[in-house]
Amino acid sequence: MNHNHPTPASNQKEVKPIAPKVKELVERSKSIILGTVDAEGNPNASYAPFVQVDGKFYILVSFMARHTKNLRDRKKVSMMFIEDETTSKQLFARERLTIDAEAEQIESGSETWNTIVGKLKETHGKVVDVISNMGDFILIALQPVKGAYVNGFGSAYFVNEALEVLEHRNEVGHGDKSEK
Repeated sequence: MNHNHPTPASNQKEVKPIAPKVKELVERSKSIILGTVDAEGNPNASYAPFVQVDGKFYILVSFMARHTKNLRDRKKVSMMFIEDETTSKQLFARERLTIDAEAEQIESGSETWNTIVGKLKETHGKVVDVISNMGDFILIALQPVKGAYVNGFGSAYFVNEALEVLEHRNEVGHGDKSEK
């Protein structure tokens, strides 16, 4: 068999996208993976427990963590929710959602602060009472701008700021290297 020639399209197996379940992935998550950059452009990956309220994600983070200063000073963040490795059928195609977002610090003691800290406590326990009273912890709102959702090979979608699917990303596809 000659592997240097493209396979006729009629013989190729069509990959059908899997119906997106964006909101379900977020609901199964208790923390967000964060990608930030510092003033010199150095990347930093981290995570933070969160609550989602009215389309925004809220995190309570310490200035002892690099990502907190980056979030406060740069105001841009990439957030990621990803399927647990132990439940994934295929590690190369784990279900995941990445979101570009803008960060905004919430004033300590404000009505929003009190409401969100209460919701964080409901979700993550009494430890929130302790850390929310520490001087180095600040509350940050992360407002989604746009994103991408993947739930398998050939099954990727663009999502909007409300995490609604806009369209299937099929502009490139997974062709065979011998076809190039």
